[in-house]
This record gives sequence, structure tokens and C-alpha cells, in this order.
Amino acid sequence: MLSACSKNNDSTPGGQNPYGNPPVTTPATSSLALTTNAKFGSILTDANGKSLYAFAIDANGTSGCSGSCAIAWMPYYAGNETAPTGITAKDISTITRADGKKQTVYKGWPLYYFSGDATKGDVNGDGSGGTWFIAKPDYSLMFANNQLVGGIDGKNYTADGKEGTGITQYLTDAAGRTLYAYAPDQFNLNTYTKADLSNDGAWPIYESDVLNVPSVIKKDMLVQITAAGKKQLTYKGHPLYYFGADAKRGDTRGVNVGAGLWPILTVNTIALTP
Repeated sequence: MLSACSKNNDSTPGGQNPYGNPPVTTPATSSLALTTNAKFGSILTDANGKSLYAFAIDANGTSGCSGSCAIAWMPYYAGNETAPTGITAKDISTITRADGKKQTVYKGWPLYYFSGDATKGDVNGDGSGGTWFIAKPDYSLMFANNQLVGGIDGKNYTADGKEGTGITQYLTDAAGRTLYAYAPDQFNLNTYTKADLSNDGAWPIYESDVLNVPSVIKKDMLVQITAAGKKQLTYKGHPLYYFGADAKRGDTRGVNVGAGLWPILTVNTIALTP
């Protein structure tokens, strides 16, 4: 009896199993796909066309959705992911969540299903809470929801640049790296970067085409300008910059530089005017 049970788990060469168990199959190399959606255009889905989402809290590259959140927003993982046509392979990776489970990541954003999407093509989760956005391959901007932490003193800051504790929603690039404005800039005019780019390392220009944006803002808020020979993206007329000392995604070390000289940007940022 014991011998028979032991053998029942074996397979003969060629994948044939004389004991009736199903043969071992190789998992699909990829279930991540690009699907055309009537509302959002090209979006990330699984192989069955089920929509995938990114969570603004995850800007640092780890999942902030657990417990009941992970029931409503189920982490997506298929394993052995390869890049579908139209996606760069290096933009796909895998993380291990706090619960020990794996999750597929795109451009550093962990991917999720939404429980309210009944069938393929549904995008009912987009904009939920102002923090959940349909996963797209071509965002110019994304949003982070996190505590701002200054790099000079390591203290907590709020959206108005004052010391304080509280979650702020602010603009990042498509890979979750924080974006800033320069207070003296004028409408669609970079007044900071020198022509020889000698100060670009401190506050690098954010170079981007005008692509897509999260649904809580409008695409016409973006304009591409030329500054010091580079193509710079602007938001509401504010030229956008990185902070050179932000070593990794999620860092906000520039928020306390110059006492408001380099503010982060939000949905409520006041637009510059011509």
C-alpha cells in the first residue's frame, strides 16, 4: 500500500503517468497582456482581459494593501512573467509581500485586481478613493500617497511645506519618483536650469512627452517645453524637476529645501498664468 501510494506521485518519461494522475504541465510563460479599453485605451490586464490597477500608496515599490484591502483589491501574480509586445521586460518584476505571497510589479507599482470588476473590460476601480488607477504602460505622471519626509532634517512635513504628520497625495513620474516645482518659475518657463546644465544635477529637469495621466487630473494640464536644450514637462504651467538627492522612488528629501522654494505638486496646486 505505501509503495503504491509513493509511486502514484511519479511520472514516466514523456509525461505519461500510468497511475492516473494528471501529467505535470509547464506554467504559461506570461499572463500579463496589453488590452485596448474603450475608455482608457491601452491598459494592462491578465491574459483573460481582466483589468489591473496600481495603488498610490505603493509609490515606494512595496504593497500597502493588506487585510480587508487585499480582499477588495486582490494582488495579481502569475509567475514566470515575460513581457508582452509593447512592454519593456525590465519594467516587469516580482516582490514578496509582507504576508509572504508574491506579487507582479510594473514600473515598480504592484498590480491588483478589483473585486468590483465582474467581467473583462470592466474598469470600475479606477479613481476609487482618489488612490487607485488603472494600470497603463504610458503614464507621464502618477500619484503617491505618503508621509512627506525631508532629507535635511528627517522630519515629517505636510503639503504646505510645514512640519507635521499627515498623508499627502503628490505627483511622481511613471516610476514613482517624486516631482517638484521651482517657486520662482513663470508660466511654462524654467528660470532655474542654466544653459550649460551645470546645476541640472542638483535639480534635474523632468524630461517626458505628453502621454497619459491618472483620471483625477486632465491631460490638458500638461505641456512640453524646451529648457536648456531638453524637453521638459510642465503641470499647470509649472516646469517639473526631480531632486538629485532623492536616491530612490518614494523619497521626498527635497520638501524642506529652501523653505518652500521647491514644493511638491498636488491636484490642488494653483496653476501659473501667462
